[in-house]
Amino acid sequence: MTEQNAHRAGYVAIVGEPNVGKSTLLNALLAQKLSIVSKRPQTTRQRVLGILSTDDTQIVFLDTPGLLRPKYLLHEKMVHSAKLALQDADIILLLTEASRGTELPAEVEQALAEVDSSKKLLLIINKVDTIDRAKVLPMIEYFSKAQKFADIVPISALKGENLPELLRTIIQYLPPHPPYYPADAVSEQPEKFFAAELIREKIFTLFHEEVPYSTAVEIVEFKEREKGKTYINADIIVERDSQKGILIGKGGTALKKIGQMARVDIEHMVGRQVFLELHVKVREHWRENEGLLKRLGYSEKE
Repeated sequence: MTEQNAHRAGYVAIVGEPNVGKSTLLNALLAQKLSIVSKRPQTTRQRVLGILSTDDTQIVFLDTPGLLRPKYLLHEKMVHSAKLALQDADIILLLTEASRGTELPAEVEQALAEVDSSKKLLLIINKVDTIDRAKVLPMIEYFSKAQKFADIVPISALKGENLPELLRTIIQYLPPHPPYYPADAVSEQPEKFFAAELIREKIFTLFHEEVPYSTAVEIVEFKEREKGKTYINADIIVERDSQKGILIGKGGTALKKIGQMARVDIEHMVGRQVFLELHVKVREHWRENEGLLKRLGYSEKE
């Protein structure tokens, strides 16, 4: 083999229904937090690119929004983003939750039906630590008979169980290719993207019901000052005045809490002190506003 062909590299899409652990898996494989996570479904809205490099391999992971039945234009954008990742990937990791048994949601089946049959499709049965282990082998046998999966790997992303085996399986299906990115790259997305995501994560952590789903975060200014703290000015966008009141809280206490929690994680990410300024703005029906969704980054090129 030539030196170029000795190296393997490829794009690996992580797909599945909401809340099956896609972002948790990406973070575990990269051994660092890249995608935001919460216990609530539909946390991920845009695909997140994460890069894992070794001397002879490079895996470019694409964490994707959950495959769901769209209710808003925003949801349509999310599903479209996931389907674009399916098109771009060399390997597809379909995550399913062990507690689901052998059932795959209709939205997942539909998306997989549109995938080029030449792509390697791996079934990843996640959260095996939450069920009776005796049930795992029959699940693997059932899915094996379907003959649509090149491999089936049971894991627990949260507990790191069987992840080395998953990586070995992925690597064996990677095509020979030189690296797509420098060896020290972790993502191609800018710091301000992840800053917005970390702010949004805190909203999912602190608030309940519809409020987190009705919010978006836009970074208005991200300035690295030569001396002192990095300045970040961000707008939290909501749909109604009542939601604005909830996010601000009495005397601004809720908004202050969001800022305090987000600032800690952002400082850890950028490796320097941050001055974070947050504002809450009402944009009625923003989840149906094509122009605003595009400005917020929810429209991807074909």
